Amino acid sequence: MPDTVSDLARRLAENAEAVCRHYLSNGRREGGYWLAGDVQNTPGRSLYVRLRGPSSGKGAAGKWTDAATGEHGDLLDLIAATQRLPSTGDVLDEARRFLGLVRAKPEPPCPVPVGSPDAARRLFAISKPIAGTIAQTYLRGRGIVCASTATALRFHPRCFYRAAPDSPDSARDAWPALVAAVTDLDGRVTGVQRTWLDPSGRGKAPVATPRRAMGQLLGHAVRLNSPSDGTACDVMAAGEGIETVLSLRGVLPTMTMAAALSAGHLAALLLPRGLRRLYIVRDNDPAGCWAAETLTARAQAAGIEALVLAPILGGGSQGSSGLGRWKAAGGDFNDDLRQLGPGALASALRVQLAPEDVTRFWQPPGDADG
Repeated sequence: MPDTVSDLARRLAENAEAVCRHYLSNGRREGGYWLAGDVQNTPGRSLYVRLRGPSSGKGAAGKWTDAATGEHGDLLDLIAATQRLPSTGDVLDEARRFLGLVRAKPEPPCPVPVGSPDAARRLFAISKPIAGTIAQTYLRGRGIVCASTATALRFHPRCFYRAAPDSPDSARDAWPALVAAVTDLDGRVTGVQRTWLDPSGRGKAPVATPRRAMGQLLGHAVRLNSPSDGTACDVMAAGEGIETVLSLRGVLPTMTMAAALSAGHLAALLLPRGLRRLYIVRDNDPAGCWAAETLTARAQAAGIEALVLAPILGGGSQGSSGLGRWKAAGGDFNDDLRQLGPGALASALRVQLAPEDVTRFWQPPGDADG
């Protein structure tokens, strides 16, 4: 049923300020009024429109008066005067058109708490796939050529960076960033890690803390699965850093993998149902060794076979406890990849896998990004 004149007048009054901003764009708001020069939209203060008030009667929203000429009316009259419309039908059509624009205008996004899972989900949603971006250039610079199919990784060209007010970093508040989704066992995004990058893609941004995570991280991880595998698995590998785990993905492209982002989070990683064997991707430092020992104990208590994958560089001597105490010299699988090459990394991994997993997952590294 078409809107009546009174219906349109009421709906215009409910959007009085939007009407004024559209038809009297050279005016301005002062308190509860919109002030303009006249119905020709010239600057000034002679014409005033009431922005707030009851829907009808004295003092109603949308009522206007031009003190210089004595003209007055409601917002339908204002539209007729500003647009010089000759007939009532033309005025009503223009009012309907305007109200359609107001209805179609998207609502501004609701604010979400800074650092919350909702904020993390919003950032990940507005980021884009990394193929052909600075993020892919950065990963290639670290020897990783298998990242573009990892759906957990995205790129944001201008990701906000909050620096201390007196820090040199405060001169610039946004940098390109690799954005990694942290998800729970059901695939729901609970957080993100941002790695801010130099615009050249040749390394991280020159800021004090180029990596920061937000959201709920404990127990969750960045899932670097093959697209065909999904999140369900009977064999998986889990490590700390994204680059560390991606370094293995080039040799084990169909194995489910997870990056927990830190030693503490790796030790607390929640393990999926149906998991039969867990490969723990250990960093060669004290925190990495502790995380591997802790996660091994948790996995074994749950009836899961746990095998530690140790990088070549930075290893130390084992004691009698199995994992023992390693002499901390640093080193992870990305160091192996960059310094020793993909062939050496593949060979080192092959001898650490269960024989059936060599057949199932291991393959010599290729050169193409897949």
